[in-house]
Amino acid sequence: MCSELVQQNDPLAERFAGSSVPQTLKRLFHATRPKFYPASILPVIAGSIWGFRVSGGFEVDIFLLALLATVCVHAAANVLNDVDDDSGGTDRINSDRIYPYTGGSRFIQTGIMSSRHMAGLGVALLAMAGVAGLALLLLKGSMILAFGVAGVALAVLYSLGPVRLSGLGIGEAAVGIGFGVLPVMGAAWLQSGTMNVDALLFSLPVSAWVAAILLINEVPDIAADGQSGKRTLPVRLGLGGTRIVYLGLHASALLVTIYMAMAGLLPLATPLGPAALMLLAYKASLAISQGLQDREAMRKAIEATLGIHMLGIAWLCGATLYSVLSS
Repeated sequence: MCSELVQQNDPLAERFAGSSVPQTLKRLFHATRPKFYPASILPVIAGSIWGFRVSGGFEVDIFLLALLATVCVHAAANVLNDVDDDSGGTDRINSDRIYPYTGGSRFIQTGIMSSRHMAGLGVALLAMAGVAGLALLLLKGSMILAFGVAGVALAVLYSLGPVRLSGLGIGEAAVGIGFGVLPVMGAAWLQSGTMNVDALLFSLPVSAWVAAILLINEVPDIAADGQSGKRTLPVRLGLGGTRIVYLGLHASALLVTIYMAMAGLLPLATPLGPAALMLLAYKASLAISQGLQDREAMRKAIEATLGIHMLGIAWLCGATLYSVLSS
């Protein structure tokens, strides 16, 4: 029974033990929480497709560099957040976590990696992102600096320093911008050389869906976050208020797609996808109301929210490509 509980709540240290190159790479890779990589990969794909819609051309090398830079910043943010949550005590006292979705990677708490090594990994990932960003700077010009600096700043300030956005009740908005507006508009600009309100509108549903992921992931962590002074929105609003915000995020994604369809920016059928996903979001919101009274329902709600994000962006990409091919 005890071993089953460990498997549910923590990574198994023996899976990552050893000093061989394969084991070391496996340890480093899983420390970055790769289950959440779609949150950075899909926005770059979506933005690149929007840029293709605008320009009619697609630069594969630019796309790959943008993808590398964005994923490295995302991975660094995950690792540095684990370091901060351990030093602040949040992850150490978080007995309500639903692994692997909430409570961090648990690599520090289980002794798989030290806090110092995790911090070093975070810095190395930011350096890798910087190299990719430098290549984009040389290929596309100084505009890329604005996107790069903003992305790295949000990644670092989300967890570290005196600002620590994650504990101010605005971390959800920061993640929405950092994994929605910035990568979508940045990737669109890299492929098209233009940046306008249409691209911003296209990025908003992506921002809403990724903010909803963070919001629901914070629900099981309410007690630990509150005790350690991390004032996330669920800590501030409680379960009822969090459910309202969660539904509001999904509703805003639907409303934006309706507007874009009515304005002729996307096919008229585009809102059907977000409308169907809204039903899934409503079911997930019921689990938010119950909190940890039903842990399995909470787990399924988190997984459903991850699914909404992936399906929603895939739908938007398909709708955008259809509008190009049918014109």
